[in-house]
Amino acid sequence: MERKWWTLVAVVVGVFILVLDILIVNIALPDIGKDFDSSLSDLQWVVDAYALALAAGLLMGGSIADLWGRRRVYAAGLAIFTLGSLLCGLATGPLFLAIARAGQGVGGAVVWATSLALLSNAFRGKDRGVAFGIYGAVLGVGAAAGPLLGGLITSGLSWRWIFFVNIPIGIATIAVTLLKVSESRSTSAGRPDLAGFGTFAVFLTLLIYGLIESGRGWGRESVYLTLIGAAIALALFVVVEWKARSPMLDLALFRNSTFDGGLLAAFGLNASLYALITYLIIYLQQQLGYSAFDAGLRSLPLTASMAAASTVAGRLTNVISPRAMIGGGFLAVGTGVLLMTGLYAGTEWTHLLPGMIVAGIGGGFVTVPLASTAVGVVEASKAGMASGANATARQIGLATGIAVLGSIFAATSHTEFTDGLNVILIVGSVLAYVSAVLAFSLIRGQDFVQRDASELAVDQTPVPSAST
Repeated sequence: MERKWWTLVAVVVGVFILVLDILIVNIALPDIGKDFDSSLSDLQWVVDAYALALAAGLLMGGSIADLWGRRRVYAAGLAIFTLGSLLCGLATGPLFLAIARAGQGVGGAVVWATSLALLSNAFRGKDRGVAFGIYGAVLGVGAAAGPLLGGLITSGLSWRWIFFVNIPIGIATIAVTLLKVSESRSTSAGRPDLAGFGTFAVFLTLLIYGLIESGRGWGRESVYLTLIGAAIALALFVVVEWKARSPMLDLALFRNSTFDGGLLAAFGLNASLYALITYLIIYLQQQLGYSAFDAGLRSLPLTASMAAASTVAGRLTNVISPRAMIGGGFLAVGTGVLLMTGLYAGTEWTHLLPGMIVAGIGGGFVTVPLASTAVGVVEASKAGMASGANATARQIGLATGIAVLGSIFAATSHTEFTDGLNVILIVGSVLAYVSAVLAFSLIRGQDFVQRDASELAVDQTPVPSAST
């Protein structure tokens, strides 16, 4: 088999286990909570530690790979992710698990930031379109199959095995990468923006810590001090990027209305729909008493409808504008989430079914054009940076959404679990509707740059995220 096809194998297997692992963890959260007697904030950190590390590392990962060699850095990212998986499976408590999840996130950021560059270097012409089509399809399959496989492993073995299964797959993929994938790097790559990375990582950590801690009460001094520290770190990041010769994020990109609209849409999708999935899974298991497998089976209408809608949306990209697809998709997400409200102590899970399907369809129509909206409005040399920024916005949306919704849930669920869940469903619905308004207002067709066919094949590939 030719080296380019070995490259495709290494890349799709790598991103598949990353997508699968994220969704599997959502299913396993209640079992993890029982084993460690964890609080809600502890469970939030299990998800958010990964998202934080991923968000902080995505922009930096690509520049390091360009400088040091993409094959080498991709293999290193897989090694870090695999080691993190081992440590997750051996975790003795929620803090240990959260730190190990952060390690997974560091490796995952490198893998995702490098994957598209490896494919772009290995394939040309029609084969490139085939490769990126397979890449996108694998992401969809991973998103749809994640909850079901996660439930099966957690119910049949243990939640620890959702991490242990990554080890042999990771080792095999590293071997294929080192033996069969050609090395490539950018001759114009600058030095990594360490100052930008540091200030951005501090900003994200302080922000999410403050939001999660607010669930124990907004009146605590530590919450305000942490959020003030986050604001200072963000200001420092802006200053650093403004003065840097080779910034990991060119602030001039924000002058483009459509680029801004794409970032806000990426943030809004994960902060609303994807963040809510965590709490829906907890509801199915802790309140309705379903096993991990049964909960995964009952969440399948959401992920499967999302995967199916993504396939349809991909075929409509040349017919329907990104503005209409993203804005209309968010309207469907908001409506679907709103249909899930009205829960009470004796509600059956089927009450969620119509909303899951409608929200899943909307999510699929938003996801597909996000990548082209991110990179289609910038010059080719900035495409990697723009794509990384869009993926980063999704991770920040996920981490922030889980933290904020968890804080609201903790403040409104004193009597019944469903009371708090109804409130955060309404909040998620409002956020989706606001995202629809912003998409219709900011995304403009005239902002898109005309590219040749090979560039469009890359631009229209779904951006890897925490959930798709």
